[in-house]
Amino acid sequence: MQSIDNRGAGEIIREIAAVIVANKAYLSDIDGLIGDGDHGVNMAKGFARAAERLDPAGTLGDAMAVLSDVLMSEIGGSMGPLYGTLFGDMAEHLGEAAVLDAAAFGAMVRAGLAGVRDIGAAKVGDKTLLDALVPAIDAFDAAIAAGQPFAAALGAMKAAAETGRDSTIDMVARVGRSARLGERSRGVLDAGATSCALIMGGFADGIGRRLA
Repeated sequence: MQSIDNRGAGEIIREIAAVIVANKAYLSDIDGLIGDGDHGVNMAKGFARAAERLDPAGTLGDAMAVLSDVLMSEIGGSMGPLYGTLFGDMAEHLGEAAVLDAAAFGAMVRAGLAGVRDIGAAKVGDKTLLDALVPAIDAFDAAIAAGQPFAAALGAMKAAAETGRDSTIDMVARVGRSARLGERSRGVLDAGATSCALIMGGFADGIGRRLA
């Protein structure tokens, strides 16, 4: 198949939430090396609360809108607004489309990226979630442009997100609280890029299972 039914696809967000919750300690440990150490705690709290409120029959857009509301209003730190905007803009762009195919998904994630860029000053190379998100979306688009099927493009997206995450080890943080450390921020994964890779991987896995 090259598309999935949007109705009921909101369960993908519940699956992503389970991944974030399972990695709560890991994300906080990474964040604690150059940041406040609360990234995993805040992310797990927000995603878990949203998962409890999801309608099992709801669309992916419905679920992302719920998650956005929770992240924007109920968790602390800088990542709440960033991820809240990401999911909110993706939800708004997807709307109530009957199916989710490669074109709809690609446009959806591009809309989310545009929203994140609109509210922040970071760019690729600054050691932020963009270092996972931008390569992931670019890899997805490139795979589709090359004629690869939806599932293969999702696999390319997941791999690129993980490569982008790993690239942050060698970066110096240039925005956020960790930027104050300068060269001392080098040698550590960025927590935002790490959680972003988990999220993009969750989309790839969740949609991919439903395409099979």
